[in-house]
Amino acid sequence: MSPAPQPSPIGLYVHVPFCASTCDFCAFYQTVPMPADLDRFVDGIAAEAALVDWTEPVTTVFWGGGTPGLLPPRQLARLAAIVRERAGNGIAEWTVEMAPASVTPDRLEVLRGAGVTRISMGVQSFQPDLLDALGRQHTVAQIHRAYERVRAAGFPSVNLDLMFALPGQTEEERAGDVQTAVALAPDHLSTYCLTFEEDTALWIKLARGAVRLDPEKEARFYEASWAQMAAAGYDQYEVSNFARPGHACLHNLNTWRMHRWIGLGPSAASQHGGWRGANIADLEKWLAGISGGRRMTEDRVALSPALLAEDCLIFGLRMNAGVDVGELEERFPEAPWGDTHVRLGSLVDEGLVKREGRRVFLTQRGRLLADSVGAELIR
Repeated sequence: MSPAPQPSPIGLYVHVPFCASTCDFCAFYQTVPMPADLDRFVDGIAAEAALVDWTEPVTTVFWGGGTPGLLPPRQLARLAAIVRERAGNGIAEWTVEMAPASVTPDRLEVLRGAGVTRISMGVQSFQPDLLDALGRQHTVAQIHRAYERVRAAGFPSVNLDLMFALPGQTEEERAGDVQTAVALAPDHLSTYCLTFEEDTALWIKLARGAVRLDPEKEARFYEASWAQMAAAGYDQYEVSNFARPGHACLHNLNTWRMHRWIGLGPSAASQHGGWRGANIADLEKWLAGISGGRRMTEDRVALSPALLAEDCLIFGLRMNAGVDVGELEERFPEAPWGDTHVRLGSLVDEGLVKREGRRVFLTQRGRLLADSVGAELIR
């Protein structure tokens, strides 16, 4: 007799939309200034959690969005208690995003005591001029002090976020940022290319010609960063993510594999109960809806086998391990696999994808054009 199928993992994502920065990224992620009464926000999280049908234990937790670490210790402790009440003791990984300027010993003490296992710190750059251009609210000295505090607190895993292809950034500055980051010996590194989101200050500069896109420079920066981190002992497991053995982000892996996650808070996304959607971004409207007993989720989409199979393929190809297409066919037999194989064949012919048995991978060139490969699969 074959063993009973195991339930897929469930992640809990808590979006904390508050941020003290004024940069483009905060505008894109729809962060808001810290309200005067933070207890209302935490009460809202508890009330929304009570509206969810918690059918199975949560396996991963991720606090992100704006800057969760801006919450005072008392609210952090309340938020952690809400998570513990709903998630139980089966949490394999619990990540909290923090900005260097928000890392204080009392906050870290609360998080470590609550059971948080992973801190993700948004460094972005170690170059003062680039930090200033990005509107970051921390200094290089604060980065180093924050990292020392996180390590001293004893968190099992620490991630640093870096950005590259910033306006005016040179190859020497990019290489210096990576060198400084790996010298700190974090367990995980995430590297992101700067994107220009519509209706942000950077987008306006781009439209006026004050800054310009340089795809060839971005490609050089990508490849140079990959080689530099590989030489430092970090395995690339996804286009933008690198880890020492045993430190790949479980929450992200489960998300890319199209398992289930429950989002709490304004702008928080969910994929659970047969649908996918995101809460409204407006804090006051979200609170009003929750107080009336309604989850404020917009644009709910039914999770059809074809949609899940497509997303598994697109996000799975971004991972260095690739995708076992045969496994996906068994998981989603109703998906239009004939058409998918035709498109994969075309991508193989173009040198963007390679096959090894049932498994497909992006080539080196394909990783540089991962978004284009995804668009082709969607088309």
